[in-house]
Amino acid sequence: MKFRLMRQWVRSAQVAVVCALLPAAVLAQPIKVGWLSSLTGPLSSAAVAENQGVQLAVEEINKAGGINGRPIELLTRDTAGDPTKAVNFAQQLAFSDKVHFVIGPVNSGEGLASTPIIARAGIPNLVIGSIDELVDAKKFPRAFRVINTNRQWISTANDYALGTLKKTKIAIIADTSGYGTASAKTAQELLEKAGVKPIYTALVDPNKTDLTDEMMKARTAGADIVMPWSAATGLLGRLLNARGDMGWNVPVVGHPALMAPQIRKLLNKPAYWENTFASGYKSTTYGDDGKLPERTQALLDRVRPRLGGGEAEILFWWVAMGYDTVKVIEHAVKTAGSTDPAAIQKVLESTQGFQGVYATYGWSPTERNGFPDSNMAVNAANTFKDGSFKLAPR
Repeated sequence: MKFRLMRQWVRSAQVAVVCALLPAAVLAQPIKVGWLSSLTGPLSSAAVAENQGVQLAVEEINKAGGINGRPIELLTRDTAGDPTKAVNFAQQLAFSDKVHFVIGPVNSGEGLASTPIIARAGIPNLVIGSIDELVDAKKFPRAFRVINTNRQWISTANDYALGTLKKTKIAIIADTSGYGTASAKTAQELLEKAGVKPIYTALVDPNKTDLTDEMMKARTAGADIVMPWSAATGLLGRLLNARGDMGWNVPVVGHPALMAPQIRKLLNKPAYWENTFASGYKSTTYGDDGKLPERTQALLDRVRPRLGGGEAEILFWWVAMGYDTVKVIEHAVKTAGSTDPAAIQKVLESTQGFQGVYATYGWSPTERNGFPDSNMAVNAANTFKDGSFKLAPR
């Protein structure tokens, strides 16, 4: 009996010595973060940029010793923009990998399919899809949105069209995707609440090669502004080409994708990007002094080597948002003192004024949209420089 006790004591002492010699990072259980990202496929441009921010934040936090001494383990899954893949990966991350957090998916269609799965698993989910249905304090109590809502994009563009440009003869052109159809409906509803009924509305297949017919009909109807709602840069490029080839210098105001650098490569003439404006963000808008906000510039300087060292040729707000999602996780774990899902939920529900790069966030027990209206802006599309833009004329 004494021998057995002595042997157990010796074994325990040996384990204690080994543990004392091991670095704390080895002993600390990692914080597993699932990252559902469409890094390939037709919807990859935003995800690739967001991934730069996500990876940089993880690297910085781990280099500084992790969160409360625990390193972040990033489990990236490429959904390729496919809702079926998003569902399969969400199940894998939740039930096989047993992650503590999920960021994404990137696209709203994937989010509609996978968010309920993540919610059923009780895992905190940082939502980066814009449509309303992705957050609901009752249905998805641990889903907190970091990006703005689609309604904020549309309201910002509508306010600029009506209030600044003083245009009321509005043509809405959207694509036939679920996003485009829903956005056209929301845009019309919000305009009608403001007392303006669109004079022309069209839903267009995003692969249609020529939008001259739709633009001719909008001009014939008397439109004095065109408002497109589509994230398909190819479609938007063809819309701007149709306008330019027609010699119709009508203002175009709408989705942020109108400002994507890919548009520049699609235009028949550089001048076709003029008189084009889109919803954007104060955080990635140059001030009258020609400078970006201090936090944005600092992040740009740190991430630039990852982008090749030259000018940033991606929409920088996606980088900033990806970076902020990881910093929100850091804030929640540090404040809660653990990765317990209920504790994380409680922390985020009481978070107000959390200052990120992309925005200053706040949520509540009933509100899961954390992006403030005050950070919205309207930018001039053809002012793209180093990932950001100038403010549209006021």
